[in-house]
Amino acid sequence: MTAIAERTRHAAGRAERIRVFLILGALSAIGPLSIDMYLPALPKLTRDLSAGPSLVQLTLTACMIGLAAGQVIAGPISDMWGRRRPMFAGIAIYTVASLACVVAPNVELLVALRLIQGVSGAACIVISRAVVRDMHDGPAAARFFSLLMLVNGIAPVAAPVIGAQVLRFTDWRGVFGVLALLGLLMTLSMLGLRETLPAEQRHTGGLRAAVRTFGELCADRIFMGYALAGGFAFAAMFAYISGSPFVVQNIYGLSPQDYSLIFAVNSLGIVAFGQVSGLLVGRVRLITLLHAGLLVSLAGGVLLLVAVFGGLGLPGVLPALFLVVSAIGLTLPNSTALALTGRPANVAGSASALFGLLQYVVGALAAPLVGLAGGHSAAPMAIVIAASAAMGIVLLAALARGHRPAG
Repeated sequence: MTAIAERTRHAAGRAERIRVFLILGALSAIGPLSIDMYLPALPKLTRDLSAGPSLVQLTLTACMIGLAAGQVIAGPISDMWGRRRPMFAGIAIYTVASLACVVAPNVELLVALRLIQGVSGAACIVISRAVVRDMHDGPAAARFFSLLMLVNGIAPVAAPVIGAQVLRFTDWRGVFGVLALLGLLMTLSMLGLRETLPAEQRHTGGLRAAVRTFGELCADRIFMGYALAGGFAFAAMFAYISGSPFVVQNIYGLSPQDYSLIFAVNSLGIVAFGQVSGLLVGRVRLITLLHAGLLVSLAGGVLLLVAVFGGLGLPGVLPALFLVVSAIGLTLPNSTALALTGRPANVAGSASALFGLLQYVVGALAAPLVGLAGGHSAAPMAIVIAASAAMGIVLLAALARGHRPAG
């Protein structure tokens, strides 16, 4: 009887862990869902709203800025009030903002709504990382973050494919309708998520203490080294996200459906590299895995420069982009784990917030730069990708030199 009860408890515990993983994975995937699903519609949106590519790319930048700023707000709040309530409020507001995007009459209002969408969705992203830190540390956290990369890798695969198929029956407004529906489903899923930060472990210092925590983190060169390395790797990928619809469709003449398939293949690289990272955690040091990811990203950037300026066309461009995107599967989980490891539970939300802020701010700055040629040249995208990858390596070497993390 005891053995049966033990097996029952074990099965229940495993089912609970799977459920939490799926919920956190879905909530942390809000970023790629919000950004990637309407990528195939960008050229059409540009024509419908009579706006230039750089202005339309501001809808991406606004969402990214919102995802950055919202984390700074939600992270400290979750340290003070717990994880569950702020995350629930964030996904509910996100759902309403997505519905409002459906009826946006002009690009200026769409930019504003995308900002709100990003701010509210950020709560889910930053608090999901903090929940992982509540439950795990060191290599165990890196392993869990690598598992989340499975979901975060599938999201970019599925999002543009879904978006392209939606465009067969409606326009870009229908894409935001789908995002609103997904937001509603995630709101309902939040009802079953338990609180992971007990009241006695919460931060009680208020806003002043939160600002002081941010100051201490900014002065921590080790934390900043890992955060900026992850941020510039993300910027390289976001330059691809922002520029590739115009490069692939306008320059090389492929359809939105063709583009979505290319995007899906590249995103599968995130899944593959992320799972390789998870398998190697415990056998290979986290810092080694992070260095490997940054080098893969730089290799992709260099190959992309050769392909674009050497006139190699799509056969040269696509493998380079695959390397740049796939490298995120190595850089993101390991830089996140290294940055958050050892942080007390009552400041994990703030640390996660600053990590996300740096990641999204650097990524947001990359978006307008790739549109400087008006969508008629792949050169700006290639330059921004290569420069971002190189900066990640330089900053990690400069700020985290001499650090010997345990994992």
